[in-house]
Amino acid sequence: GTVVERQLESGEVLDVDTGCIVALEKSVNFEIRQAGNVKTALFGGEGLFFATLHGPGKVWLQSLPFSRLAGRMLQAAPQRGGSRGEGSILGSLGGLIDGDNRF
Repeated sequence: GTVVERQLESGEVLDVDTGCIVALEKSVNFEIRQAGNVKTALFGGEGLFFATLHGPGKVWLQSLPFSRLAGRMLQAAPQRGGSRGEGSILGSLGGLIDGDNRF
């Protein structure tokens, strides 16, 4: 994702997903509120909570919340015991020691 710096003016309000907040200045006030219900969180791809940020001050937001970034990283990681034959020799030896003898 991308990190964006945003200057909030005095009295300006911004609602964001809590997972998008990277940092904020001391002058920025925030409150957490429920975004929806569990169904919305599970099927809508959004979090359960929003942060309401009140200016003035700078905030830094990321376009890809940490939870989604972690999910994408896990999807891209090589899987142990897979049939694609990926990994190193040391990984295969470690699998033998752990009892994974599927090769």
